[in-house]
Amino acid sequence: MLYYLFLVFSTGLSLSDQVHQTPADMFKQPGEEAKINCLHTIPNYNRILWYRQTNGELQFLGYMNINTGYPENGAGSAKKDETCTLTIEDLTLSSSAVYCCAASLHSATYH
Repeated sequence: MLYYLFLVFSTGLSLSDQVHQTPADMFKQPGEEAKINCLHTIPNYNRILWYRQTNGELQFLGYMNINTGYPENGAGSAKKDETCTLTIEDLTLSSSAVYCCAASLHSATYH
């Protein structure tokens, strides 16, 4: 029996015309890898937040702050006009969900 995972991606909620996520959706087989890209055009924003929605529940997956990710499943940059990529490895049937990214301004002061 051959199973396929259906992953759907959604643009971030605030300023959504300035947050772009690709691809819009994808079909994968268990064991494969999925890469989701997020780019924003909001000046001074420097954080990308990743979420997963299943059964009406939103789960926070992690973030990319400028060039540093937590957990370390992302790559790229959270700066304006740069691409941040979430990688989901070793997909299972339970990986089927709606994934979304959002851009935000990290407010911590650095010395």
